[in-house]
Amino acid sequence: MTSPVDPIGCSGFSRRAFFRFAAGASALASLPILTEAHLALAQRPQFADPNKGIHIDANENPLGPSEAARQAIANIIPRGGRYLFDIQEDLAATFAGIEGLNPESVMPFPGSSQPLHFTVLAFTGKNKPLVIADPGYEAPIWAAKVSGTPVIKVPLADPKGAATHDIGAMLAASSTPGVLYICNPNNPTGTTTSRADIEYAVANAPRGAILLIDEAYIHLSDATPSLDFVKEGKDVIVLRTFSKLYGMAGIRMGLAIARPDLLEKIGSLGGLNALPITAVAAAKASLVDKDLVPTRRKIIGDIRADTLAWLKADGYACTPSVSNCFMLDVRRPGKEVLAAMAAKEIFIGRIWPAWPTQVRITVGTQNEMLAFRKAFTEVMAASTAGLVPPLLPRKLAEHPFTHLS
Repeated sequence: MTSPVDPIGCSGFSRRAFFRFAAGASALASLPILTEAHLALAQRPQFADPNKGIHIDANENPLGPSEAARQAIANIIPRGGRYLFDIQEDLAATFAGIEGLNPESVMPFPGSSQPLHFTVLAFTGKNKPLVIADPGYEAPIWAAKVSGTPVIKVPLADPKGAATHDIGAMLAASSTPGVLYICNPNNPTGTTTSRADIEYAVANAPRGAILLIDEAYIHLSDATPSLDFVKEGKDVIVLRTFSKLYGMAGIRMGLAIARPDLLEKIGSLGGLNALPITAVAAAKASLVDKDLVPTRRKIIGDIRADTLAWLKADGYACTPSVSNCFMLDVRRPGKEVLAAMAAKEIFIGRIWPAWPTQVRITVGTQNEMLAFRKAFTEVMAASTAGLVPPLLPRKLAEHPFTHLS
């Protein structure tokens, strides 16, 4: 086993600077746009070689980009000296054509984190709070902190069952919400909110409120998309990313879909720059591959179902996920299990304060999930015997990114 290292981090300037920026309220205005990668990194226990082991803690897709996307990247590399705004426009037009949208309602971004962040900054304020499910994806909360926007967390409905957004409670939480954030399927639970509930939210949201519907994981499920609300001109912004099913987390490509006037407002905060042409080319190749979504949905779904069945047979409760992640109740402080698994170089996570005995598990490859099973069995046996080691080299609860409640 490797020895613990400096708790601040060991992978150079970017990581150290990232943690330093988040250390105090005075730096909030300078915070970077937080992504799933940042939030997973912040709760990952530190060891001498952070690149070793199996990583099922950041909702990444180990399959990576499709073959067509890889070939598209290779083909466009010789043109890397150009900005090529035209292929950016072509990507928006391609997506719009597939979905029956006006191309002016589609704006490409480097991932979906930027438009998420910009939407919160553009439409919330001190008297227009952010309303968000709990547990839910934390990045909108950090965007709200930048502008001093109040955050209202609404517990998920039926937490021991369907674990869906409690739309009625979210609508009742504020008479003047700026943004109501709905991640569907939800991160971290992998559960979906019904189409009827989302329709109710669109129809009954207070005047001027924006429904930000994050569909990062929509391709992994059979959930009905929300793009038709954009076609109808509603106060809805839908986010899509190529980081999950399409396997492009490290390549960075996403889309914001909304009325042109809403896109103009979020784009004015930084959405009009030229994007990496490799990412644009890979994204278009992924979109036009008709077999890619159903094929990968089945691969990931089969591994998820097999893993959930194994855990259930062993007596563990999990959320009924239809995504590439799920919450697992370990029936003891989740941070202890996270640390013990990391000691075996199986990185899981993270912990949400609302559910302290649950850990999020990302669905990896079949071999990765078999390795997870072996390590998890050993860790839980040791935990029952009182042999789980303390969290090293520092307590996760002391890290600034865990204080989101």
